[in-house]
Amino acid sequence: MSEKSDFTLELEQLDGYQFRVRFDLDGVDDLVVDEPPPLGQGSGPNPSRMLALAAANCLSASLLYCVSRNRPPAGSLRARVHCRMARNDRGRLRIGGLAVTLEVDGELADAARMKRCLELFEEFCVVSASLRDGLPVAVEVVTREGEVLHSSAG
Repeated sequence: MSEKSDFTLELEQLDGYQFRVRFDLDGVDDLVVDEPPPLGQGSGPNPSRMLALAAANCLSASLLYCVSRNRPPAGSLRARVHCRMARNDRGRLRIGGLAVTLEVDGELADAARMKRCLELFEEFCVVSASLRDGLPVAVEVVTREGEVLHSSAG
Protein backbone atom coordinates (compact mmCIF):
# COMPACT_ATOMS: atom_id res chain seq x y z
CA MET A 1 0.00 0.00 0.00
CA SER A 2 1.36 3.38 -1.01
CA GLU A 3 1.54 6.26 1.45
CA LYS A 4 0.33 9.69 0.42
CA SER A 5 3.82 11.11 0.93
CA ASP A 6 5.66 8.58 -1.26
CA PHE A 7 7.98 10.19 -3.76
CA THR A 8 10.28 9.36 -6.67
CA LEU A 9 13.58 11.01 -7.52
CA GLU A 10 15.46 10.61 -10.80
CA LEU A 11 19.22 10.41 -11.22
CA GLU A 12 21.05 10.76 -14.52
CA GLN A 13 24.76 10.07 -14.92
CA LEU A 14 26.57 13.10 -16.31
CA ASP A 15 30.25 12.14 -16.33
CA GLY A 16 32.32 9.67 -14.33
CA TYR A 17 30.60 9.33 -10.94
CA GLN A 18 28.75 12.63 -11.24
CA PHE A 19 24.94 12.44 -11.32
CA ARG A 20 22.17 15.01 -11.72
CA VAL A 21 19.34 14.49 -9.25
CA ARG A 22 15.88 15.65 -10.31
CA PHE A 23 13.41 16.16 -7.51
CA ASP A 24 9.68 15.72 -7.96
CA LEU A 25 9.05 19.19 -6.53
CA ASP A 26 8.04 22.24 -8.55
CA GLY A 27 10.56 25.06 -8.33
CA VAL A 28 13.34 22.92 -6.82
CA ASP A 29 16.60 23.01 -8.76
CA ASP A 30 18.45 19.87 -9.73
CA LEU A 31 21.33 18.80 -7.52
CA VAL A 32 24.67 17.43 -8.69
CA VAL A 33 26.14 14.61 -6.59
CA ASP A 34 29.57 13.07 -7.02
CA GLU A 35 32.07 10.82 -5.29
CA PRO A 36 35.18 12.38 -3.77
CA PRO A 37 38.59 11.85 -5.41
CA PRO A 38 40.18 9.58 -6.41
CA LEU A 39 36.96 7.92 -7.62
CA GLY A 40 35.08 11.07 -8.62
CA GLN A 41 35.81 14.79 -8.79
CA GLY A 42 34.06 15.83 -5.58
CA SER A 43 31.83 18.28 -7.50
CA GLY A 44 28.92 17.62 -5.16
CA PRO A 45 27.99 15.72 -2.02
CA ASN A 46 28.30 11.93 -2.09
CA PRO A 47 25.62 9.49 -0.86
CA SER A 48 27.15 9.15 2.63
CA ARG A 49 27.03 12.91 3.08
CA MET A 50 23.45 13.03 1.82
CA LEU A 51 22.41 10.34 4.31
CA ALA A 52 24.09 12.20 7.17
CA LEU A 53 22.44 15.42 6.01
CA ALA A 54 19.04 13.74 5.83
CA ALA A 55 19.28 12.45 9.40
CA ALA A 56 20.46 15.78 10.84
CA ASN A 57 17.88 17.81 8.92
CA CYS A 58 15.04 15.47 9.88
CA LEU A 59 15.97 15.56 13.58
CA SER A 60 16.26 19.37 13.43
CA ALA A 61 12.87 19.78 11.77
CA SER A 62 11.25 17.33 14.17
CA LEU A 63 12.51 19.20 17.24
CA LEU A 64 11.57 22.60 15.79
CA TYR A 65 8.07 21.43 14.93
CA CYS A 66 7.49 19.94 18.36
CA VAL A 67 8.68 23.03 20.22
CA SER A 68 7.19 25.77 18.07
CA ARG A 69 4.58 24.06 15.86
CA ASN A 70 3.77 26.62 13.17
CA ARG A 71 6.57 29.19 12.99
CA PRO A 72 9.91 28.39 14.57
CA PRO A 73 11.97 31.50 15.30
CA ALA A 74 14.49 32.11 12.51
CA GLY A 75 18.05 31.13 13.33
CA SER A 76 17.05 29.30 16.51
CA LEU A 77 18.72 25.98 15.72
CA ARG A 78 22.02 24.81 14.27
CA ALA A 79 22.93 21.19 13.64
CA ARG A 80 26.21 19.34 13.25
CA VAL A 81 26.49 15.74 12.15
CA HIS A 82 29.60 13.58 12.32
CA CYS A 83 29.60 10.51 10.11
CA ARG A 84 31.95 7.72 11.19
CA MET A 85 33.04 5.49 8.35
CA ALA A 86 33.99 1.87 9.10
CA ARG A 87 34.76 -1.40 7.35
CA ASN A 88 32.46 -4.39 7.82
CA ASP A 89 33.77 -7.93 8.41
CA ARG A 90 34.23 -8.35 4.64
CA GLY A 91 36.28 -5.16 4.38
CA ARG A 92 33.54 -3.14 2.69
CA LEU A 93 33.24 0.53 3.59
CA ARG A 94 30.04 1.36 5.48
CA ILE A 95 28.57 4.14 7.56
CA GLY A 96 29.58 3.05 11.05
CA GLY A 97 27.45 5.61 12.84
CA LEU A 98 26.14 9.13 12.94
CA ALA A 99 26.49 11.59 15.81
CA VAL A 100 24.08 14.52 15.55
CA THR A 101 24.35 17.61 17.76
CA LEU A 102 21.46 20.08 17.78
CA GLU A 103 22.29 23.50 19.20
CA VAL A 104 19.29 25.62 20.21
CA ASP A 105 19.33 29.29 21.13
CA GLY A 106 18.04 30.62 24.46
CA GLU A 107 14.53 31.44 23.25
CA LEU A 108 13.94 27.98 21.86
CA ALA A 109 15.76 26.26 24.73
CA ASP A 110 13.54 28.05 27.26
CA ALA A 111 10.29 27.25 25.46
CA ALA A 112 7.65 25.72 27.73
CA ARG A 113 7.29 22.68 25.47
CA MET A 114 11.03 21.86 25.27
CA LYS A 115 11.16 19.29 28.09
CA ARG A 116 8.30 17.25 26.64
CA CYS A 117 9.68 17.57 23.10
CA LEU A 118 13.07 16.23 24.14
CA GLU A 119 11.29 13.01 25.12
CA LEU A 120 9.42 12.73 21.80
CA PHE A 121 11.10 14.39 18.82
CA GLU A 122 13.38 11.51 17.82
CA GLU A 123 10.39 9.17 17.40
CA PHE A 124 8.93 11.51 14.77
CA CYS A 125 12.06 11.84 12.63
CA VAL A 126 11.31 9.60 9.65
CA VAL A 127 14.96 9.29 8.57
CA SER A 128 16.80 8.54 11.81
CA ALA A 129 14.03 6.23 13.04
CA SER A 130 14.10 4.33 9.73
CA LEU A 131 17.88 3.98 9.89
CA ARG A 132 17.71 2.71 13.47
CA ASP A 133 15.05 0.15 12.59
CA GLY A 134 16.84 -0.93 9.44
CA LEU A 135 14.82 -0.47 6.28
CA PRO A 136 14.43 -2.76 3.31
CA VAL A 137 16.08 -1.65 0.08
CA ALA A 138 14.77 -3.39 -3.02
CA VAL A 139 17.12 -3.20 -6.01
CA GLU A 140 16.40 -3.87 -9.67
CA VAL A 141 18.74 -3.51 -12.65
CA VAL A 142 17.00 -3.26 -16.02
CA THR A 143 17.98 -2.45 -19.59
CA ARG A 144 16.42 0.55 -21.34
CA GLU A 145 14.18 -1.97 -23.08
CA GLY A 146 12.89 -3.18 -19.71
CA GLU A 147 14.75 -6.50 -19.44
CA VAL A 148 15.42 -7.32 -15.80
CA LEU A 149 19.11 -8.14 -15.30
CA HIS A 150 19.06 -8.28 -11.50
CA SER A 151 16.50 -8.12 -8.72
CA SER A 152 16.85 -8.30 -4.93
CA ALA A 153 14.02 -7.91 -2.43
CA GLY A 154 16.09 -6.19 0.28
